[in-house]
Amino acid sequence: MVMMENPEVPVPLTALSRWYLYAIHGYFCEVMFTAAWEFVVNCNWKFPGVTSVWALFIYGTCILIVEQMYLKLRGRCPVLLRCIIYTLWTYLWEFGTGLLLRQFNACPWDYSEFRYNFMGLITAEYAVPWFCASFIVERLVIRKTLRLRFHEGPEDGWSKHQSDAGGGREGAAGVRRRERSRGMGNNANGYLKGE
Repeated sequence: MVMMENPEVPVPLTALSRWYLYAIHGYFCEVMFTAAWEFVVNCNWKFPGVTSVWALFIYGTCILIVEQMYLKLRGRCPVLLRCIIYTLWTYLWEFGTGLLLRQFNACPWDYSEFRYNFMGLITAEYAVPWFCASFIVERLVIRKTLRLRFHEGPEDGWSKHQSDAGGGREGAAGVRRRERSRGMGNNANGYLKGE
């Protein structure tokens, strides 16, 4: 196999794109956690998961900051210590955003009924779930998201048809011609079979 240089190198996701993925991840996990909690506590087979639109901002920003912590700490301390740091950060972030939202009567959570709560905004009972969530966020979400890349151009590397690839009016022959001129041949991954 001969490797051909591809002039359109895929680029990393922007901070806004990563924030969006983190926000959606946090939002989804919040709904799933509250549904599971409702089932465990009340044996509710409807699994009513709930959250607030504020969770998008809260989770997206929190995880983007955890990402930066991960990049700074990954070679300096073991994963369990990093997860403790992330958990402490999560408590601080949850308290701060909850306190801010409470000023506008918009805080969507209230832990007052938990035994080890502080001002109803955070609770020690969630330390283990937050720790586990921190581990999952670092090992699966952040590490995988940092590996994602944008591919610019009409060829997405998967589509074979003009309408799927965004080829416009030039047709499939024009798309193949452009691929060959970029050193892609019939294979979108940049490799050509040696003749």
